[in-house]
Amino acid sequence: MKVTVVGAGAVGASCAEYIAIKDFASEVVILDIKEGFAEGKAMDLMQTASLNGFDTKITGSTSDYSKTAGSDIAVITSGIPRKPGMTREELIGINAGIVKSVAASLVEHSPNVILIVVSNPMDTMTYLAHKVTGLPKNRIIGMGGALDSARFKYRLAEALEAPISDVDGMVIGGHSDKGMVPLTRLATRNSVPASEFLSEDRLNQVLEDTKVGGATLTKLLGTSAWYAPGAAVSGLVQAIACDQKKIFPCSVMLDGEYGLSDLCIGVPVVLGRNGIEKIVEINLSDAEKAKLQESAEGVKATNGLI
Repeated sequence: MKVTVVGAGAVGASCAEYIAIKDFASEVVILDIKEGFAEGKAMDLMQTASLNGFDTKITGSTSDYSKTAGSDIAVITSGIPRKPGMTREELIGINAGIVKSVAASLVEHSPNVILIVVSNPMDTMTYLAHKVTGLPKNRIIGMGGALDSARFKYRLAEALEAPISDVDGMVIGGHSDKGMVPLTRLATRNSVPASEFLSEDRLNQVLEDTKVGGATLTKLLGTSAWYAPGAAVSGLVQAIACDQKKIFPCSVMLDGEYGLSDLCIGVPVVLGRNGIEKIVEINLSDAEKAKLQESAEGVKATNGLI
């Protein structure tokens, strides 16, 4: 199993590290346009192999896509990160050109590859990857929902004062501060609805804190987060590589599901060896449907800028 990560910055390096540590891939290739940067990151990570107990081979390359040939899965993290006060949508001008070039180059050298898009604005970049590559919709996946759901579960556990292993919850909709739809109605603690433990006001606060999770970190760090995005990517990659048939909310191309078409947005999917094995249509309340529709309109508006 060969995995390529394009972009050797903080997010890309975290993706490579978490994938390698889980030791399910035979090779991870890191690619970057900055001379020697990917090679240096790869060498540094390989020097942790004996300490962290993995046998995955990690190599780096400067802009040589021939080194990515035969990749089963490729992760696109390249692009400029958010700065404090920026929205994900403000990155579209620069990142669209980067993602367009990267996606085309990856497919040229690995025609059977499954693409995972991380670059922001993520839903629109995932949509762009579809338009550029023409790959089947099961082979292009936007990472956002997996990360947003992890942030949702963090906030739920915090509010419940519970271990996070007790908590489950999901975020659908667009990967943006306004577009996220945390499903508080379906959130649980050990299968018991979270609403049994938390007031409506506290659940609403969890919802709002989740929606600004990325912006909160950007303000604190001065740039986009990287640990949780890297972990989210590694979870998706492992589910595909190991044919786990796990359900994650991901940004995928819809063709009538949830009453939406011709856009990529976060909904639950089953991930396995073929990428998206199934789009799971859950029963939403009227209020949740309305929020998802509103989120979709926002995504479509951003799509119109590419």
